[in-house]
Amino acid sequence: MPDFHLLSVAPQPVGPFSHATEADGWVLLTGQMPTDPEDPKAPLPAGIEDQTHRVIDNLEIVLGGLDLGLEHVLQCRCYLTKFERDFDKFNAVYRSYFPDDRRPARTTIGVTALAVGALVEIDMVARRP
Repeated sequence: MPDFHLLSVAPQPVGPFSHATEADGWVLLTGQMPTDPEDPKAPLPAGIEDQTHRVIDNLEIVLGGLDLGLEHVLQCRCYLTKFERDFDKFNAVYRSYFPDDRRPARTTIGVTALAVGALVEIDMVARRP
């Protein structure tokens, strides 16, 4: 049976979903938004760089709540609302979270809109050691 994780330390979900689900050591993390984990009503950070930091930091909170870290991440799916404008700036921030020789597989997709007016959303697949 899968485990459904809703973590009190993680940002409040913006929809009806768990922060992560887990089965057989595979952990699927729901896409995180650039919301403040302590104040979901706070304004979003300005710009793609600050929003990307907040999204990945939020994902690290979820991972940490499951006793995992970015080193356990195998895949990321990234969604950008302003793909052509923000792709290079997004990559610069994203790159800073993963060593050159330990980057997860990744897909980056341009979308027309995201929840809460975000510029970026990222979901992850991780595996327990």
